Amino acid sequence: MTITEDRNETGAQAERPLKRSWLSAPPAAPRLPKDQIPRRYASLRFQVFMGIFVGYAGFYLIRNNIPLVAKIILDGGHIDKVGIGLIANAVLISYGFSKFLMATISDRSNARYFMPIGLALSAIINLFVAFVPALTASVGIFALMMFINGWAQGMGWPPSGRVLVHWFSTNERGMKTAVWNTAHNVGAVGLGAAAAAGLSFTGGQWQSAFWFPALIALLVAAFAFLTIRDTPESVGLPPIEEYRNDPAKVEADLGDSAGLSYWQIVVKYVIKNRTMVLLALANVFVYALRYGVLSWTPVYLAEVHKTSVAGGIAGFSLFELAGIFGTLACGWISDRLFKGNRTWTGIAFMIGVGVSLLAYWLAPAGTPFWVLMVFLFFNGAFIYGPVMLIGLQALDMSARQVAGTSAGFTGLFGYVIGATLASTGVGWLVQTYGWGVTFGVLTGCVVAAIVLLAMIAPEEKRLIASHRAASKA
Repeated sequence: MTITEDRNETGAQAERPLKRSWLSAPPAAPRLPKDQIPRRYASLRFQVFMGIFVGYAGFYLIRNNIPLVAKIILDGGHIDKVGIGLIANAVLISYGFSKFLMATISDRSNARYFMPIGLALSAIINLFVAFVPALTASVGIFALMMFINGWAQGMGWPPSGRVLVHWFSTNERGMKTAVWNTAHNVGAVGLGAAAAAGLSFTGGQWQSAFWFPALIALLVAAFAFLTIRDTPESVGLPPIEEYRNDPAKVEADLGDSAGLSYWQIVVKYVIKNRTMVLLALANVFVYALRYGVLSWTPVYLAEVHKTSVAGGIAGFSLFELAGIFGTLACGWISDRLFKGNRTWTGIAFMIGVGVSLLAYWLAPAGTPFWVLMVFLFFNGAFIYGPVMLIGLQALDMSARQVAGTSAGFTGLFGYVIGATLASTGVGWLVQTYGWGVTFGVLTGCVVAAIVLLAMIAPEEKRLIASHRAASKA
């Protein structure tokens, strides 16, 4: 199989002789009449965007539920901080591997089916965790269930990235991706609300933080199926680059890939791509910071600042809520102030992460709760900028045929290594050396991320210049 597409005289993709399954990317439909294209494009772009936005928010209702009830589980006495870290890490490390491997499938699959199936599977797993006590009786079994959940979770980001690349062109993708990326935070804030509601009407049973959000996620999966469409070509519309006269930063046709298998193409254009490797390494430290603060906020606030479980959940939710504002601001700044240069935008936001992290860490015991929430708010606002930008850079700086795989590759490093540092690593550091050493390590992660992003700057500058020249031609 080659990655290039054969097109007929009208520009539509020629029908391939390969046998297709119901999950395969659909073939191009006959091109619509020109007078119908603008109206149809506008309505479907909004529809598919809402599909991936609400759909991806649904994944966050049932991904990272452990931190919200960690204090309740710890008080139960049969699982300690390292155990909590292992359970939380299981879903994240599995998600990292799945995000990459599922992306290689998603790039050749129908996003309309791919995302809802993954969300429904994850919801079902969460229902099993809530209602089958044997599945949470020990750290090992609990972690295994979370590992399986993480694998299903890997079916969320790749189809979203595929839809963004195919329905939104280069010069608008920064802000569009920023808006979509706030689905992380909408879903996580929704998780906080759903978990709090579940705990309230069950008298504090931690299992309600799993089954109540899972029921909501099943409804979200149905909505995603009804709204998502795979590509413009599959519904009789021209490619987005043609429709908006906005060429991709990277040439879409990988002309020297003839005769290569899909995995050989992935190795050549993703795994051996210096820019993708640097982005992946930077993502390690970005995700270590994201989850190192977020996942341990309820425990940190309870142990150091003596807040309640409800206060910890409030801090968790505020961190995610702040990400909405930070992500939107980051997208606007990236497109307008930095003229599409994602690298320098990311560096600016990482400096903000460093400042807010130090303020949160060095706040003495007895600091008013609202002051701690201000520090958490800014930390969440700043860290979600680079979280969004690295995924966007992977989409921007790779050919669209492997865009989802490229983003999945950066996610592989972010979750498998970064999340391990943030969950199991932080749990071990806190239990062994205390919170001071832990925050010192997290501060070092800020510096490492800035250095790696700076190494990408020359290549992005070259691609931006090339894109501008092509747009003027």
